[in-house]
Amino acid sequence: MEVPPLKNSHSESYAAAGVDVTAGYEAVKRIKPMVESTYIPGVMGTLGGFGGMFAPDMTGMKKPVLVSGTDGVGTKLKIAFLMDKHDTVGIDCVAMCVNDIICGGAAPLFFLDYIACGKNDPARIAEIVSGITEGCRQAECALVGGETAEMPGFYPAEEYDLAGFSVGIVDEEKIIDGKALAEGDVLIGLASSGVHSNGFSLVRKVFDVTAENLKEYHESLGTTLGEALLAPTRIYVKAVKALLKASVDIHAVSHITGGGFYENVPRMMTDGLTAAIHTGSFPCPPIFRLIQEKGNIPTRDMYNTFNMGIGMILAVPAPQAGQALDLLSAAGETAYQIGQVIPGSDGVVLD
Repeated sequence: MEVPPLKNSHSESYAAAGVDVTAGYEAVKRIKPMVESTYIPGVMGTLGGFGGMFAPDMTGMKKPVLVSGTDGVGTKLKIAFLMDKHDTVGIDCVAMCVNDIICGGAAPLFFLDYIACGKNDPARIAEIVSGITEGCRQAECALVGGETAEMPGFYPAEEYDLAGFSVGIVDEEKIIDGKALAEGDVLIGLASSGVHSNGFSLVRKVFDVTAENLKEYHESLGTTLGEALLAPTRIYVKAVKALLKASVDIHAVSHITGGGFYENVPRMMTDGLTAAIHTGSFPCPPIFRLIQEKGNIPTRDMYNTFNMGIGMILAVPAPQAGQALDLLSAAGETAYQIGQVIPGSDGVVLD
């Protein structure tokens, strides 16, 4: 975050150029309690320093490995601008980073955000950060720092960009890297909460989104189009950690993001093995059917762009599939047995 308020810090010349440093101080004042609500053991200090500090507990680890991930929210932000709703995109930002980290078996430790805006509106910054802190709490990691950059002339006054990165830790011998993957492993899909944070360039083109049509109620969705599209990305960290704690042998994990099944699932496979996924084994949320019908999009393109209702896929030994499904349900996830690992060089096949 930025430096705490300084009594003598004010530049009329900088303000005349469009940058109000005092607005930055006000934003920090508003977000400080929210940020501190994410603190977990290991956090050192509080807001105001030049770097966030964290002392990880590596007790019992033979060879600790740090795992990092970075991402943004993409053009989903355009939906937030049109709806003037900014308290959920922060969850998306955290999710896109921590869901990647957990794929390697690493527990996220901390997160940092970067907000670049045309005009620093402290109330709006606080709204954005409320989502970031909620995402951190869901991921059981701490928000230890970040940056708010006011950039007039580069961004429109009412727009901003949002990105971040996270660092996690895992013992080397417990890294999930696909090396244990074997023919016959069961593929378990964790339900998504909707479109998540990918494919929004296509979504915006399909619906030619405006502030007005985002307010339209769709019977098939049970909500307005805007509310359905802005549903925050689901965070799967606690669920995967629950499986690892119960000693379920997770052989591989894939976070289904941009590129859908055809791009992401092969990344969890090893040479000579392919994921056979039965698309009829899990429900396709109505938002995807609406996108496909409205845009006249081929089915293959849908599965090559969107998550289609499955936000993460785990590969586990067949004898442990039932236990894994029970544990995921207990952790609050809706999970399905969606396929198995078979011999092949395609990476993924869908039927």
